[in-house]
Amino acid sequence: MTLSPPHIGVISAGSWGTALAVIANRAGSRVTLYSRNPNVLASIRNKRTNDTYLPGIFLDPSIAVTDDLTQICAADIVLLSVPSQHMRATCISISDQLDIDIPLIIATKGIERGSLALMSEVVTAILPKNPLTILTGPNFAGEAARGLPTATSLACQDERLAGQITYSIGGKFFRPYHTDDIIGAQIGGAVKNVIAIACGIALGRGFGENARAALITRGLAEMTRLCVAKGGRQETLMGLSGMGDLVLTCTSEISRNMSLGMDIGRGTRTVKQTIENWQKRLAEGITTADSVSELAKKIGISMPICKTVHDIVCETIGVDEAISYLLERPFVPEVMQTSF
Repeated sequence: MTLSPPHIGVISAGSWGTALAVIANRAGSRVTLYSRNPNVLASIRNKRTNDTYLPGIFLDPSIAVTDDLTQICAADIVLLSVPSQHMRATCISISDQLDIDIPLIIATKGIERGSLALMSEVVTAILPKNPLTILTGPNFAGEAARGLPTATSLACQDERLAGQITYSIGGKFFRPYHTDDIIGAQIGGAVKNVIAIACGIALGRGFGENARAALITRGLAEMTRLCVAKGGRQETLMGLSGMGDLVLTCTSEISRNMSLGMDIGRGTRTVKQTIENWQKRLAEGITTADSVSELAKKIGISMPICKTVHDIVCETIGVDEAISYLLERPFVPEVMQTSF
């Protein structure tokens, strides 16, 4: 007997959601992509491209597109790729339609404001019985959608489900690697955006590559502290979801968060004006800086780089003052301790 390919419903036709629809289709899955944006729907239906969020990428005609969440909830697997601050509302909107045995793939990186919850915690609060996986790693949407070699981390505590998801979306050029550390995988994906802003600010100020390398490395130390405090494993952050994602986001101007930081560092506009200019481009590090700083304070761990980025974004401290603060901190051991 030949098994039929799984039906994957993708919620949100942003750049990453659209890319994942293309990737899942390429892997042989049947795909339905959801958007409530009429321009996106029209573009995909009429031109087979998402000109708003992922221009230049062809969407195979077999990829269905809809503005009806009922069609998504009828899928075998539901992939959530909405902005982090919209995750709770999205889960509420499907909670009365989704069967409890439908697996969910969370492809969103971030920490919810207010609750300071990871995306898995947000989803579980609304959909407590649905099996969860986390898809995260050093993945620029455009490159992955074009079929350029990409590796990603798939965090799931059920090895059988991880295998099912891997073969639903994986392929020669998109390679998922399984981990059971759901917490660690999410910490890496969230914090790296804040560190990328810091790297951008340093480059925008002309501080050079030594400074960027220092921020990446010390940023990894901060990321590790938060990971361990939340119950994740340090070794997870040595992989794709930690170091891999951190390096990619902090070393390429394709990164929205690093490019935002560069604009702030150059100082051609006020910080407020710069952020307003970037809000429509969804640089997640802006909101994550606030959530990470509050979470670190609540747990009682030191994350000076993330706190400094938060203070710059909130304009409670100037860029030069913030840089002086970091450079004048006391010398400490390099070992990645969980509290210093």
